[in-house]
Amino acid sequence: MHGLGIGGWVALVGAMINIGFGPADAATIVALGASNTYGKGVSRSEAYPAQLEALLRARGYNARVVNAGISGDTTGGMLGRLDGAVPGGTSLVILQPGGNDRRKGSLGDRAENISAIQARLSARGVKMIVLENAMLRGLPHQPDGQHLTPDGYRMLAQTLLPQVMGMIGR
Repeated sequence: MHGLGIGGWVALVGAMINIGFGPADAATIVALGASNTYGKGVSRSEAYPAQLEALLRARGYNARVVNAGISGDTTGGMLGRLDGAVPGGTSLVILQPGGNDRRKGSLGDRAENISAIQARLSARGVKMIVLENAMLRGLPHQPDGQHLTPDGYRMLAQTLLPQVMGMIGR
């Protein structure tokens, strides 16, 4: 190792960055939400965050999509865990507020919580996409009628892909 010289070290570090060992070209995307982010009823590799990451990588993006979904979570819960769920250096958050606020009696706080999440992310320079329940309509659902099938999550990831690519750039 000591025979590389300064030029050799510069070339080695440059090569490591070019093949993805350096953070310079990596994009971190956090999927923050409830059960349809977590992927309730399917494997973690079938949930939309994993499928979105695979689609991005297939198109040459060095991106990592972190699944920060928790089944049953509310927007208040998401706001409360925002700082821990979204690490420094995150480029984009895909927020799936879900419908648990309605079931847990906190529907009035939903809009305020989403606004507070957006404000906190904006202050950190993190972009945000809101994935509302309307985007899940017409996609294949599991028998419970609420959660998507693996094909439904794949279709959702494909729908999100152009917007995500536009927001993270190259």
